[in-house]
Amino acid sequence: QVQLVESGGGLVQAGGSLRLSCTASGIIFIINNMGWYRQAPGKQRELVARISSGGNINYLDSVKGRFTISRANAKNTVYLEMNTLKPEDTANYYCNSDHSITHRNYWGRGTQVTVSS
Repeated sequence: QVQLVESGGGLVQAGGSLRLSCTASGIIFIINNMGWYRQAPGKQRELVARISSGGNINYLDSVKGRFTISRANAKNTVYLEMNTLKPEDTANYYCNSDHSITHRNYWGRGTQVTVSS
C-alpha cells in the first residue's frame, strides 16, 4: 500500500519559516519525481516545487528564492524548506509522487500552512 505522509505544517507569522517533510512508503522512491503542491480555499491546486528522480528542480515563480525543495533518497523523504513566508502562501500543502517511467502518481493527505500578517 502506497502512503505519502506530510508533516511540518502550522501557523507562522509573516517572515517566518517552516520545513515540510513527506515520507513515502510502498513506492520505489528513487525512481519517482517528487513534488509539493498547494491549494488555497477557492483556488486551484498549483505546483509549488518539483524535484525529479535525477535531481532537476523547478519552482513556482512566486516562491523562487524563498523555498527550497530537496530529497533524501535513503530516507524516502522529500522536504520543502519555506522561508520569508507571506500570507499568500497560506494553503494546504500536498506531497505528490510521480513514477519517472509510468507516471503513476500518488498524493498525500496534505498539511496546512497558515501565515498570519
